[in-house]
Amino acid sequence: MIKAYAAMAPGAKFEAFEYDPGPLGKNEVELDVESCGICHSDLSMLDNDWGFTQYPFVAGHEVIGIVNSVGSDVTQVKVGQRVGLGWHSAYCNTCNTCQSGDHNLCATAQPTIGGRHGGFADKVRAQANSVVALPEGVNPDSAGPLFCGGITVFNPLVQFDVQPTSKVAVIGIGGLGHMALQFLNAWGCDVTAFTSSESKKAEALKMGAHHTLNSSSASELEAAAGRFDFIISTVNVKLDWNAYVGTLAPKGRLHFVGATLEPLDIGVFPLIMGQRSVSGSPVGSPTTIKKMLDFTALHGIEPVTEYFSFAQVNEAVEKLRQGKAHYRIVLKN
Repeated sequence: MIKAYAAMAPGAKFEAFEYDPGPLGKNEVELDVESCGICHSDLSMLDNDWGFTQYPFVAGHEVIGIVNSVGSDVTQVKVGQRVGLGWHSAYCNTCNTCQSGDHNLCATAQPTIGGRHGGFADKVRAQANSVVALPEGVNPDSAGPLFCGGITVFNPLVQFDVQPTSKVAVIGIGGLGHMALQFLNAWGCDVTAFTSSESKKAEALKMGAHHTLNSSSASELEAAAGRFDFIISTVNVKLDWNAYVGTLAPKGRLHFVGATLEPLDIGVFPLIMGQRSVSGSPVGSPTTIKKMLDFTALHGIEPVTEYFSFAQVNEAVEKLRQGKAHYRIVLKN
């Protein structure tokens, strides 16, 4: 039996829960969970905001753990190895996107917390090719958030061939944005942090921004017209997107990784006249996650993390719900 913490209804508290995972699949691994980050997506799933949560609901998709057993066909992962598990726990492995290495775009990829039980537990199972080994130089205590928040902001750098010395800006200096600043600085970019919080300006500069820009100031946005090659939005709220498009250089891109639920109200003429683009992306493939981890180890990048025990799961979830996390929360066994 696997011992976990589950919510029995939308928005409910997590409580002790046990389940029988059945026989280990031939392509699966089982992990002894050491730690698990809490992501805003866990809250969205807990509250059934996206309409597909199944209850009892075991959250947790930023898992660090030790492989305790492997299926009969598993060769790429060994018992005793420390690995991480992110948003996806399984892929079809046969579609065109999987065959081309874009597993994260597989139409039938299985979310770790959608249709299966996640990492708020003492053990978790996943397809072997969905877990990625932690390299030397990555702190396992704080590594969990890299497997969702971290890869979400790293993936666009690879997918859209962001160049060193590109002028890049980040909207929202929080759980995702603070990691984006670190990655972009190490990538070699000229980095600007959009923030309306005076208290976050100094932190943004410390974490890798070269400049800050007051996103609530129309005059500052106007003064930045045509400046940025790439803007990453990490927020989930509606903003004046046309004002941000106006800060893009010709051929610039406004890229969304934050799941704002309201439709985008963007005029088309600034896009046409400047050959600008609007795009979005999810988490990365296992190959890109490995690349991110190697980059993280090389440059000493680490999420800013607070720790709670698994027994404090409800306290930790409430802190995240109130927007008081600084900047990521990790549960530890």
